[in-house]
Amino acid sequence: MDATSSSALVSHIKISAPNPRNVSGKHFKSCPQTTSISFCGYSVQGLQQSWSESPLIRCSLSVDDGNGINIAFSNGIALQKKNLCGKTFCSAGVCTHGDVFVEASSHVAEERIGVLLLNLGGPETLHDVQPFLYNLFADPDIIRLPRLFRFLQRPLAKLISVLRAPKSKEGYAAIGGGSPLRKITEEQANAIKLALKAKRKQVNVYVGMRYWFPFTEEAVHQIKRDMITRLVVLPLYPQFSISTTGSSLRVLQNMFREDEYLSNLPVAIIQSWYQREGYIKSMADLIEKELQNFPKPNEVIIFFSAHGVPVSYVEEAGDPYRDQMEDCIFLIMKQLKARGVNNDHTLAYQSRVGPVQWLKPYTDEVLVELGERGVKGLLAVPVSFVSEHIETLEEIDMEYKELALESGIENWGRVPALNCHSSFIEDLADAVIEVLPLATPLLTSKSISDEADHDPIKYVIRMFFGSILAFVLLLSPKMILAFRNNLL
Repeated sequence: MDATSSSALVSHIKISAPNPRNVSGKHFKSCPQTTSISFCGYSVQGLQQSWSESPLIRCSLSVDDGNGINIAFSNGIALQKKNLCGKTFCSAGVCTHGDVFVEASSHVAEERIGVLLLNLGGPETLHDVQPFLYNLFADPDIIRLPRLFRFLQRPLAKLISVLRAPKSKEGYAAIGGGSPLRKITEEQANAIKLALKAKRKQVNVYVGMRYWFPFTEEAVHQIKRDMITRLVVLPLYPQFSISTTGSSLRVLQNMFREDEYLSNLPVAIIQSWYQREGYIKSMADLIEKELQNFPKPNEVIIFFSAHGVPVSYVEEAGDPYRDQMEDCIFLIMKQLKARGVNNDHTLAYQSRVGPVQWLKPYTDEVLVELGERGVKGLLAVPVSFVSEHIETLEEIDMEYKELALESGIENWGRVPALNCHSSFIEDLADAVIEVLPLATPLLTSKSISDEADHDPIKYVIRMFFGSILAFVLLLSPKMILAFRNNLL
């Protein structure tokens, strides 16, 4: 499966646009008429125009990708800046104004509702670091090789993980010997469960990690054992990317198509939720609070640092991550300005790996530039992370802070990750409730290429020749130097 097909499980979207209405004296404009656009290589029925003046429109939708895969999305507030409705798939199925559904499926009595939280995962001990890195780089949505060279995926992942493990271990050792991501994600799961209980929704909440325990596969097996009758999939990534949400959804797709029970289980997937009002307000709350710790709050630069992705994901595979990130920053700053916070801000991308070009500007380069410009106060905001982990605790708090101070920035601050921030958790619970009526079975079909990937003879042949090539690379001094310069 190529990166395009694994990133966006959509191929055709239509809009069900209700008539404009007046709610509580405020004009809520309906979705405009549809027009065909291109997204991730697919034909999509999107929007012709951007939102006009609607400050709060919630839309939910159900998508059929043409192969029987139905996905539900939920989004929050709309923008004046861009065609956000098209970008976030505010279309087809159900649109709501306020909390009133225009269209909804029937509720199943005495159903067992499950919520599956998807996250990256992280090594819990230093011993886990190398196998965790192997799982990460063995993912074809992380290292995207041409089809002809995909037999090298696992040998290459082994090579990179072995070379990169020593430096990564130093990072994890600096934050206590392991990632806190599992602990925080489980706390978020419990908080969401309690929030839904307070809203009279009894649910089981599961945690599925992509690259470490508890793996997504483990969570799905438990969902089956618990005989869940309706499932909401909630990736803990505000913005969609091939390398995060797309990768996890590919795992689910593979599992669901191979199991009769799962293939008939009604599922709603919240693909991205960066534009939800609760998330935006929660981020603004944290930023506003941290600004007060500076001697001159009005002069502080708000520095948004997001996890980067290779440029090829965006320009070749159609990954919407960059556009969604820019829209997200626009929304947060709009919320802050409404509160009287008019600080300058900038966005940069961190955590690049390898010799390929990643989204720019790079966080480390921007920090140096800001110091050279004479900026003295800077507040770092980890915008693509909702939980503390190595990229906030070590990369931002240690590496980037040191670089900023060396570059002349005198006052440094960092906004904490949302973790279990009350309004954030409440909003995620609301998102779950909104998409529950949209759950439909994920009926998928196995492709010929996928069957070939599971052929045991071909697998052994690929691994054999791939391992030989990886061994040759490992013994090559020039290759080792190249890997050390670009990966370590």
